[in-house]
This record gives sequence, C-alpha cells and structure tokens, in this order.
Amino acid sequence: MIRNFFDSAVLTRYPSLLVFCAIVFLSIDKMKLAVFATLVAGTAAFAPASQIKRSTALNAVGKQKLQYVPCISTDDLPAPGSATSGVAGGLAICIAVDPAGKVYALGDKCPPVNQPLSFGKVNDDGTIQDPVLGTKFSLKTGEVVGNWCPAGIGKLIGGLFDPVGVPVYPVKAKGKTVEVQVDVNYKANFEANYWSGLLDAQGKANGKYY
Repeated sequence: MIRNFFDSAVLTRYPSLLVFCAIVFLSIDKMKLAVFATLVAGTAAFAPASQIKRSTALNAVGKQKLQYVPCISTDDLPAPGSATSGVAGGLAICIAVDPAGKVYALGDKCPPVNQPLSFGKVNDDGTIQDPVLGTKFSLKTGEVVGNWCPAGIGKLIGGLFDPVGVPVYPVKAKGKTVEVQVDVNYKANFEANYWSGLLDAQGKANGKYY
C-alpha cells in the first residue's frame, strides 16, 4: 500500500513531498497511517501555490434555526479521555468526553485540512488534540490552545493558514440519546448560497445578463 502511495500521480508531480513523506511514514504509528495518506493528497494542492495565508472559515447566509437534534445513542458515548463522531442536523459532530466524564460537542473537522477531530486525544487540560497536526482545541470554546499545527506535516502546511478554532455546540442527554443544539438550517442555507452564487456567475440567478 505504501509503495502504491509513493507511486501516485500527486507525489510524482511534487517530488519534494516524496522525501518528506518517506521520513514521516517511518515515524508515524499505524493508527495515523490512513489519516495521513488522505492529508498528503490535500497538501499537494497547497504546497506549489503562493504562500498566502488562508482561512478555512465558511460562511452561510440565511435564517438560523437553533434546535436540539439527536446525534448518537448514549450507549455509544466514548470512554473518558476519548471521542467519537456523529451527525446532527447534517453537520459532522465530535462528541468528546473529558477524563472527569463531562461530555462536549464540537465540529468534527480539524482546520486547516479537515481531518476528523474525533480521532484525537482528549487531554486532562480541557483540550482535544488533532491526531495528526498536533493542534489543541479548547473543549469549552473550540479555540486554539498553544501552538498551531506543531507536529508532523503540520510544520510544513501550518504556516499557510491563520490559526482558526472549531465550532462548539450545547449538548445534553435525552433518554437514550445524546442531543446537540445546532442550526438546522445551516446546511440548506450554505448550499442555497453556493448555488445562488454559481448561477449568478452565469447570469442565471436573476436574468440580468440576458
């Protein structure tokens, strides 16, 4: 599998990544291998471009509708010090349990390249740590705590992006279900805004180009 990965078109186009990946593959453990493989393909798109800092923040326009919706079963709650993934209102959610047993809900996409935060380690300092790039995020606020992208491939791509946190959501148990409060209109609003912008670029949103 590793040989096929190094023979891929992505690494042939960017030979400097080949050397870097060889070093990293020798140092990362098996648990991180699958996640790392997906990251390199994304990183190749950033590396040759201009070194302009970017943000992964997404904006959706429309009316908010905050509502508690089911995310996971209470039977699927992870052990203290770990996390799991779920979906609430169409959003990917990380359900984390700190070492004391308190439950938190955060967005399940680690900036800047959106690998699952639920693969990370929940620390006793009130943070959850990106399993690959090493960034720590506050369980309470979602803000970056400490250094940005301090580990592994993060040292290569972290400088291309401004530090940015992850969203946090109110969470509660209702019967045998863990519910998370999200904007249930977020996904629809974002998609509507995307398609509106696409049609407008083609002069089809309001017909003014005809």
